[in-house]
Amino acid sequence: MARRRRPATTHGIAVVDKPAGVTSHDVVGMLRKRFDERQVGHAGTLDPDATGVLVVAVGKATKLLRFVEKTVKSYVGEVVLGVETDTLDAGGEITATHDMAGVTVDDVRRVTAQLTGDIEQIPPMVSALRVDGRRLHELAREGIEVERPPRPVRIERFEVAATGEPLVFAIEVDCSPGTYIRTLAADLGIGLGGGAHLRNLRRSAVGDFTIDEAAPPDVCELLPVDRAVRSLERIEIDETTAALVADGRVLPSWAGTGPWAVFRPDGQLVAVYEPYREGLIKPAVVVPV
Repeated sequence: MARRRRPATTHGIAVVDKPAGVTSHDVVGMLRKRFDERQVGHAGTLDPDATGVLVVAVGKATKLLRFVEKTVKSYVGEVVLGVETDTLDAGGEITATHDMAGVTVDDVRRVTAQLTGDIEQIPPMVSALRVDGRRLHELAREGIEVERPPRPVRIERFEVAATGEPLVFAIEVDCSPGTYIRTLAADLGIGLGGGAHLRNLRRSAVGDFTIDEAAPPDVCELLPVDRAVRSLERIEIDETTAALVADGRVLPSWAGTGPWAVFRPDGQLVAVYEPYREGLIKPAVVVPV
């Protein structure tokens, strides 16, 4: 007989500064052990070699991760021109080299302008994306390459600056969820008539969770559950409405476009509501009290 999993007793949000050399799943495992809680998840995978902001939810906060995942992500890193790798980053094997000695920072900025706004990307083979039930990086390790349809993403900002190293350019990117910065670096190299790869990738922000408040997995603070929805419109309700919300009722819409983070009079988060039909809203998540 299967053992029943005990209900979660620890709840909150941790803003982790992920170290290099571990996976995002490894970080989840570290926090499961540290907080003695099985119900743990993260918002937005970081490559093993990448560092920076990884938002991790514990207990009932995992229900709110979708509202963190949908936010704009910010990155800093370096693009190395003239060298392609099989993983599109510095951890891979070199597959091609190009003479790009004449490329200037103005040339690079001309191409980054073309890669800003709504674009399409082909996901790299070395990624966690699933195709027919299997992750691409698992197939890549077996030497299998499959067709990947392009995916729409949005690049809000793509800034570039020269460094003291020839053909190495520092980048800053703000982008939509699901953007592959490695692919962006590779496409930049192609746009310049050669090739490139990414190195030293660091995520500086996930929405309004910034690197300034992040800490390593062994010392990061567990913040209150409602921090997960701090970027949403806040609605405070009375006890009568709170009873309806607890039952998951459809309600007349509040002002604004939503989604709305809904709080009881005592300041406790009880739900997130989203637009439904004309003039009505419905619960996206009801948070157990």
